[in-house]
Amino acid sequence: MENAAYAVFIAGLLVAITRPNVGLVGKVFKEYLCLQRGHWIRGYYPDSPDKENEDSFCIRTQVQGNPNIHFFGVFDGHGQFGAQCSNFAKDRLIEKLASDPLLPANPARAYNNAFDATNDELHASDIDDSLSGTTAITVLVVGNTLYVANVGDSRAVIAVKDGNQIVAQDLSCDQTPFRKDEYERVKLCGAEVLSYDQVEGLKDPYIQTWGDEETEGGDPPRLWVQNEMYPGTAFTRSVGDGIAETIGVIAVPEVSVVQLTPEHLFFVVASDGVFEFLSSQAVVNLVARFPDPREACSAIAGESYKLWLEHSNRTDDITIIIVHIKGLSDSGAKRTDETSSADTEPTIVGTRNGASDTSATASSDFYFSAGSTLSDLQQFRSITSLDRNVDVAAASPADSQPT
Repeated sequence: MENAAYAVFIAGLLVAITRPNVGLVGKVFKEYLCLQRGHWIRGYYPDSPDKENEDSFCIRTQVQGNPNIHFFGVFDGHGQFGAQCSNFAKDRLIEKLASDPLLPANPARAYNNAFDATNDELHASDIDDSLSGTTAITVLVVGNTLYVANVGDSRAVIAVKDGNQIVAQDLSCDQTPFRKDEYERVKLCGAEVLSYDQVEGLKDPYIQTWGDEETEGGDPPRLWVQNEMYPGTAFTRSVGDGIAETIGVIAVPEVSVVQLTPEHLFFVVASDGVFEFLSSQAVVNLVARFPDPREACSAIAGESYKLWLEHSNRTDDITIIIVHIKGLSDSGAKRTDETSSADTEPTIVGTRNGASDTSATASSDFYFSAGSTLSDLQQFRSITSLDRNVDVAAASPADSQPT
C-alpha cells in the first residue's frame, strides 16, 4: 500500500500529514509543499493479515473561517467495525464543532455538545456499534489557549521548557479502570471489572486491585456485563460501544484547558499504540531530538513498532500528530516570571464551565506534523510553489481526505 505525506505552510502553520491513501485539500498561503511517497505499514497482526487500520486522524485549520482556531484529533477504533466508527467520529466531531455558534465563546461547552451529538449519530447510523466504537483524543487551539477533550486511552502531552530540561506534561488522563474514580463510576453502573486472568480463573476475581498501568498493562482490568463474556473494554469512555454504554462506558469527554506560554515548545497527540510502551517523557524526548517534526514522527513510530515486537507477536496501529509552537509572545500569555505551576498545568473544565479568553497573539506560529505506523520513511522531496492560493489536490480521486 502506498503512503502519501504532505507538509504545507498554511498561514504560518506547517501541516505535515503522513497517512495511507490520504490527500490534503486546502488553500496554501505560503511557499512550500513537500510530497513524499513510500511504504506504509499498519499494525502487524499475524493472525489477521488483512486487518484494516482502525486509526484515523483529523487536522482542520481555521475552523469556522477563524484564523485563530485549529483542531487536531486522533481516533482509535476497536471491534469488528472499529475502522468505520473511527472514520465516522473523525468526520462528524469536527463538523459538529465547526457548526456550533458557541465554539468561539465557549469551546468547552461546544466540545461536550459535539461529542454527545456524534455519539448519538453513530448509534443511529448504519454502522453496527453495539460492540464497536472509537476512542478520541483531540486538541482545539483557540488563540493561545489549548482545549483538550478526551474519551478513552489515547493521549495528548505537551513539552514544557524548565531551565535546561524539557519536561513532559500530560494534557489528558487515560480513562481506564486503573483510575479509582472511573472504576467506581462504572461499578455503580453495573459493570463487572476483571482482567483476563481473573475471567479465566487464574487469579482471584474478588481482588479488585490491579497495581498501575505501567506494571499491569499486559493484562489490564476490563469491563464486562454481569455474568457475560462481553464487551471486555479496557477503557471507560468512548464513542459508540452501545452495549458497553449500558455498564457505564460514556462519550462524555474530560476537557482540560492550558494557557500557552513561551515555555511551551510543542505538543503531541497520539493513539495508545504509541504510549503502550513509551512514556510521555520518552515521547517528548524523541520529539526534542529532531528539528523536523516529520522526522520525529518517523522516530516515534519506529520506536513504538520495535517495542511492540519486543513484547508481543503483533503491533497496534500507530498514529501521531506533532504540533510545534513557534514565536509565542508574552502579549497573549503571562510572562515567564509571573507564571506559576498552577497556571501551566491543565485545568479540568466541567460540562457547564465557560471558556477562557480566546484572543490570539498575532506573532504566534504553530507547526504541525502527523504520522502513522511508519517503519521506513524515505527523504521528503521538496516542491516549491510561489502561488499563495494553490489548491492541493488529493493524490487520487479515490483517496479519502483528512478534514
